Order: sequence, then C-alpha cells, then structure tokens
Amino acid sequence: MPVDRLRTVLRNHVASLEEAGTAKGEEKVVVAVKPAQGDRGPRFLLRGEGDKEFIRMNSNSYLGLGLHPEVIRAEEEATRAFGAGPGAVRFISGTYEAHVRLEEKLAEFHRREAAMIFSSAYATVVSTITPLTTAETVLISDELNHNCIINAMRLSRPAGKEIYAHNDTAALERALEAWKGRAKRALVVTDGIFSMRGDHAPLDEIMEICARHDDAFDENVVCVVDDSHGVGAFGDTGRGTEEYTGCAPVDVLVGTLGKALGVNGGYVAADADAIRFLRESAQMYIYSNPITVGEAAAALKSVEIVDSDEGRGLIRRLRALTKRFEEGLGRVGIETIPGDHPVVPLMIRDTQRTRDLVAYLYEHGVLVTGLAYPVVPRGDEEIRVQINADHTEADIDYVLDVLSRYPREG
Repeated sequence: MPVDRLRTVLRNHVASLEEAGTAKGEEKVVVAVKPAQGDRGPRFLLRGEGDKEFIRMNSNSYLGLGLHPEVIRAEEEATRAFGAGPGAVRFISGTYEAHVRLEEKLAEFHRREAAMIFSSAYATVVSTITPLTTAETVLISDELNHNCIINAMRLSRPAGKEIYAHNDTAALERALEAWKGRAKRALVVTDGIFSMRGDHAPLDEIMEICARHDDAFDENVVCVVDDSHGVGAFGDTGRGTEEYTGCAPVDVLVGTLGKALGVNGGYVAADADAIRFLRESAQMYIYSNPITVGEAAAALKSVEIVDSDEGRGLIRRLRALTKRFEEGLGRVGIETIPGDHPVVPLMIRDTQRTRDLVAYLYEHGVLVTGLAYPVVPRGDEEIRVQINADHTEADIDYVLDVLSRYPREG
C-alpha cells in the first residue's frame, strides 16, 4: 500500500512544527573527536563542516568520563570477553556478572540496600513510577519535572494527580493535606536537578514535609527523585542533590549512567524490598535487553573513578570551571541563574535573539542548545550551556570572548 494520504498528514504535521519553531531539525552528526591537547579540551568535527573544530558546550558528560582511557579500556576488554550484546533479557539469560557488580557498586555508592539497572534513565523512571502507582495512590509532581516523569504519570492510573508550582514546598504540603483520607499512598516525585535551568529541588525541605505527613497515609508518603543530572556532577563527592542539600536519603532514587558517568543506561536505588518488587513488575526491565556487558563494565569503572580522589578532583575542577564561566557572564553582561551545577542558562528572554545567538556561536565553533518560545514561555527564552570537566580554562575564556563580541541590541 502506498499510504499516500497518511504521508501527507505526517508531512503536514512536521511542517507545522517547523513553522511554530518547535521542530528539532536536522541532527548534527559527529564524524570525529580530537582528544584534549595542551590548553585545549576535546574538539568535535561535524558532517558537512570539513576540518572546522567545535567546542561541545551542550554535553551531559559533565566529568568527561566518556573519553577517559580507563573507562574505554574497561568497555573494550569486557566486549572482547563477552561479545557485543547481552543476547537476551535479564530473566532469561541476559544477566552477566558485570551487571550484578555494577548494581552492587551503585547501591554501595548511594548507601542503599540494592539497585537495578535499565537501558536508560527514561525507561527507569517510567518503569519505577507506573508499578508503584495503584488506584489508591495520589501522584504529586513539580511542574518543571522532566518529560519522562510527565509520561510516567500519564501511563499510570492513580486516584489523583497534583502538580505544584516549581519548588513551592508550601504548595506541596497543601497537596498532601488535601489527600489525607482520600489515598492510601502518596508518591511525591521531583527532579533533583532541573535540567533546563540547572537549579535544584530543596530535597531537605521536601523530605521533612513527606515525613510530617507520612502517618496520614496507610502506605506511606514515598519520595521519588530523578537525580540524573545531579549524580556525579553535584555534591562534594558526586552523590548528587541529596548530598548537596544534606537531606535524609530519599525513598526511591533514580540516576543515569549516561550523563556524568559518561556511558549509557539508567538505574534505581532503594531498599531491598522495593528493588525486588521492581524486578518482578517493571515492564521495561522484564521485556527489554539490558545495557551491554561492555557498557556495564565501563559504567562500573566510571563509578569507581567518581568514588575516588581522582573523581573528587574532577568534581572540584568542574565547580571551578562553572564559577569561572558564571563570573565571566557577569562581566559580559549576560543574565544567568547562578548555582553550583554545571548547567548554566543564558537568559536571553527573546525568541529571535536566542536563535540568532545559537547560530552566532555555531559560526564561531561553539555547540550550545537554544530553548525558545513556544518551547518555553515567552520571556524565559534561554541558551543552555553545560560545563564539562574536560573543558579547559582557555576553552571557557574563548567562549566568553565570543559572547562578548556578539552585537547587542541598539
């Protein structure tokens, strides 16, 4: 069948996205990576750009571990020993020693009883929230939570849903008050780091509120935190937003292997009963292949590096580079939302100028991500810059110099 009429509908839909400015557009294709050398961090070559080199300022690889020689070596050795793919889902014959060792290390790192890995953090969030949600559960969520949390809530069938204003702990408390006697279980769900802005949830306050209302719910108030952007990049030892805010351990912690740890995959850490329940209930765990043995070995090496003097040194370096960039923005006259996390938003607050500045930076060999209306509310248009530990001071200063030369209005 030619499906010609359907193709017309699909083309029109994409055209409408392009007209509205929300289409992702053609992807940039990396064709080569030049290792760091001297006072220059890694450089990236893109298809269609010849020998032009780019500084990547839109990468989640906050500690630069994706290019760490020990991490690469661990993946290569495991792949040679066990092959390129796991060959089956976990409960059939796809569980390898590297998977188990990684889960044990993640549980130890986060000081939890147990952990389990998934193919991605997105799959982890969806496969954690949906089975933990019953018809007698209320879901309570921050309005700026990631798309994976939003979709997990859509797939769930709770007794009710409450969305509270961003980081508004008073609104969170009102939501819990409102559901006393109406739900057996409450799931309070938040990002640790909000990836578009680089700000963090006040987990210390949130955990205190959850504890205060816990006795009013037969099956507890359960705090679920997706700290994918926090783990490895936040806190003195990389243990994320929990460590940074000094809060009690959250009930269910989701992290990723694909950001600061530099590899691929996601995981959840919690008490042993919760993890045993999820192994029997999480659909994307049961019916999907795990990450490869090579990826598991590489991720294990990354966690070991983070949990070492070298890792703590990388975190301190990341913090210093972030501060250097933020202070430079002040001198250049560009507004930001200050903080210790390496996501540094440039608050341009105008759609066209945001797009123009992204193009200007690209022209000068700098890769960034622009967020413009209607993707974000009018007036909140921004460029998200992400600092990595394998950037150099010279890289940071070069980007600031490019920004300083961008023509201002008027």
